[in-house]
Amino acid sequence: MPEPPATRIPVDESAAAALEVAEKDGTDAAYEQVAAAHPTFSGGWAALGQRALDEGHAVTAYAYARTGYHRGLDQLRRNGWKGHGPVPWSHEGNRGFLHSLYVLSRAADEIGEADEAARCAQFLRDCDPAAADALAG
Repeated sequence: MPEPPATRIPVDESAAAALEVAEKDGTDAAYEQVAAAHPTFSGGWAALGQRALDEGHAVTAYAYARTGYHRGLDQLRRNGWKGHGPVPWSHEGNRGFLHSLYVLSRAADEIGEADEAARCAQFLRDCDPAAADALAG
């Protein structure tokens, strides 16, 4: 059976620009403003989750990443995704979802939820191995 076509979440130029401003500002409040102003934008939630994870707040990171993950699933489905198939890292609109999935996996691991961590890590690789490699550094 052939693989389904790649799914691409449309790029939200306004949200992406707001995230750039937040990255320059560098404060939690700036990132929170992005999520509040653009709640369907996974990139804002992923950034909040990554910051929380980097600061040692795994439960907070888990919550932010789970929100970004679910918002991304909603957008994938609206754009034809049927629960499987490629979600390319090379497409900017997909990066927030994929980053949320990565942070969710890492945060789940840190709070001892090994099954969820493994499931999310595998899902990320199934979406696009290049995403897992890029995010892992």
